[in-house]
Amino acid sequence: MPAAHVSRVRALYRRILLLHRVLPPDLKALGDQYVKDEFRRHKTVGSDEARRFLQEWEAYAAVLWQQTKENRQNSTEKASFGIALPEEKLNDFRDEQIGQLQELMQEATKPNRQFSVTESRKPEF
Repeated sequence: MPAAHVSRVRALYRRILLLHRVLPPDLKALGDQYVKDEFRRHKTVGSDEARRFLQEWEAYAAVLWQQTKENRQNSTEKASFGIALPEEKLNDFRDEQIGQLQELMQEATKPNRQFSVTESRKPEF
């Protein structure tokens, strides 16, 4: 794999994790884990799938960056993240991807999240 490609993938991965820092703690934990799993899962894909993968994640990063900027400007309103997934995009998904999307939606909308996220503190002695 060309060094430029590896460098681009790593930079995108870091940028997404940095953008996740503005998310509420439970969404950050869910998003970070999903990103890590997806990037790991796509390490060995072919060049066409790798190109589509990067395009989609770059679009995600751009949308999240834009929403972060808008949320900062409208600090009196509740922060809003995400976009609606158009039906034509869903038609392009494989069955495995539809299953992943359903699992992600179920996890994101659970009243009692699977994650127990707390702020890290230094131990008291």
